[in-house]
Amino acid sequence: MGLHESGEDYLETILILKNRQGFVRSIDVANELGFSKPSISRAMSILRDNGYITIELGGNIVLTDKGKETAGNVYERHVLITEFFVKVLGVDKEIAEKDACKIEHDISDETFLKMKKFLKNSDSQTG
Repeated sequence: MGLHESGEDYLETILILKNRQGFVRSIDVANELGFSKPSISRAMSILRDNGYITIELGGNIVLTDKGKETAGNVYERHVLITEFFVKVLGVDKEIAEKDACKIEHDISDETFLKMKKFLKNSDSQTG
């Protein structure tokens, strides 16, 4: 079963926070996303039950291999779509980030791969 959009957002946020500060607790996710601690705790239970994360004794949230793969894919789509909007379309970075958040879960593989190829080609021509 695929993960809901919110689940993908949580995994992506865990990945970003882990990269930023080295460890992640529920409160960090709550603060980052602006959600209540109880709703984050519920979401973390669902992610744990579905094998995307483990929660260590001290409350540190750790992505499993499955969680890392999912989070990495979402994050890559987010970064690349943002870059495409900024570099190719000239969209303001803040707006591009918000739009990428909305699109990253729904974009088809074909469209995403074409954007990726386009950026790669344009980078090699200007580099």
